[in-house]
Amino acid sequence: MQPRQLQRCLEQVSPVEQPHLSTFTQLRCTSASAASNKQVTPPPRHDWNRAVSEAERIVGYPTSFLSLRWLLSDEIANVALHLRKLVGSAHPLMKTAKHLLYNGKNTMQAWGLIVLLVSKAAGHAPSIPDVEQDKSAGVLHSQRALAEVTEMIRISHLVHNSVVNLQSGTEAGQDATTYDDMSFGNKIGLLTGDYLLGHSSAELANLRNQEVVELISSAVRDFSESEFIGERDEQNNPLPFKPGTFQRPSLTVGVDFNEHDVMTPMPIGQVMGNPEQEWECRNILNAGSLLGKSCQASLKLAGQSEQMQRHAYRFGKHLALAWQACLDAESFQSPTLPPDATFSLVSAPVLFHLEHDPSLYKLIEPGKKSVDLIDYNKIHKEILAGPALAKTKELQRKHTEAALSVLQHFPATDARQALENIILAMQDL
Repeated sequence: MQPRQLQRCLEQVSPVEQPHLSTFTQLRCTSASAASNKQVTPPPRHDWNRAVSEAERIVGYPTSFLSLRWLLSDEIANVALHLRKLVGSAHPLMKTAKHLLYNGKNTMQAWGLIVLLVSKAAGHAPSIPDVEQDKSAGVLHSQRALAEVTEMIRISHLVHNSVVNLQSGTEAGQDATTYDDMSFGNKIGLLTGDYLLGHSSAELANLRNQEVVELISSAVRDFSESEFIGERDEQNNPLPFKPGTFQRPSLTVGVDFNEHDVMTPMPIGQVMGNPEQEWECRNILNAGSLLGKSCQASLKLAGQSEQMQRHAYRFGKHLALAWQACLDAESFQSPTLPPDATFSLVSAPVLFHLEHDPSLYKLIEPGKKSVDLIDYNKIHKEILAGPALAKTKELQRKHTEAALSVLQHFPATDARQALENIILAMQDL
């Protein structure tokens, strides 16, 4: 019986007879109505751009790299002028610049925004002088400066990674037709990356907080360390280990730094051979360390407790890992790979599939000379036929839930809600 028919029956019962109406019938009517409503109400989806825009409004923070102060600076204007000369070339720096300016789900600009949202969500100690507070935004001036430092370090790392190896023994160094473009692009990449890293170091020193300087410096160390994990091709693109190279470790704890001393390097050798732990290790060093330690440093500037600082670090780390898992899965959302498209050979789907089917390594082995020699379409097809994509989505869900769980330790504010909206929007991408 449909809910409306049950309701009509109930209406026809007299008030005297209603108390004697079968309780089972009433419950059935109620449950049927609830089930009907549940079927017609689709789960809400979260819009990424809207979530980021609302978050920027909360902290009064349009991304610093694209702010008016940056766009009007002579140094950035000169970089933009020289970048125009690379248009039409195949230099990786152009791809990096495109991703920096692209205002979509692949945006690299939201890192400083996350740091400020965590800062506002946690608040600051009552002992902080009024002169250090930006009361209109609800954060400290030093926290805003730290957010800009975080973005500059992140962008300098990405720009430096765009430099091409032009030694005479490499294929790129022997190609005379593109040598000039590649050489010029390298000069711009080196100068731009060095300028951003140098400027971030000066801004970091101006905070006059030795513990914060140590934290952020250790994140820069982690960037460097991430470049020396595993095998590389001639252009320093990472390659996965050959299956069976390492004995599967029996690690019962999560991959991370020492919770009480994040300055201690991560024990890399203990996680190699386990696809999930190896992936976490690579991406904590390459991304999660900077975002996590920046969130931790921001609360240190606010005079928050050690426990809240550790919560901030965990949130930044898990958010960065969930973000990376989302980007890793994106290349495998369509049944075919777009022309000339590639993906990281140490992404989560590749590592998971190598565990499932070690024979895939035969398709990756030619990449030891150059990843351009690899048949990405064939690897893409093999991975889609296995369980790797489902495991990657489960990995994203794991770190998403971990980030949301850590957020519960923060007070219920509009900033915390904005962080939750960003995480949920990322999950719906």
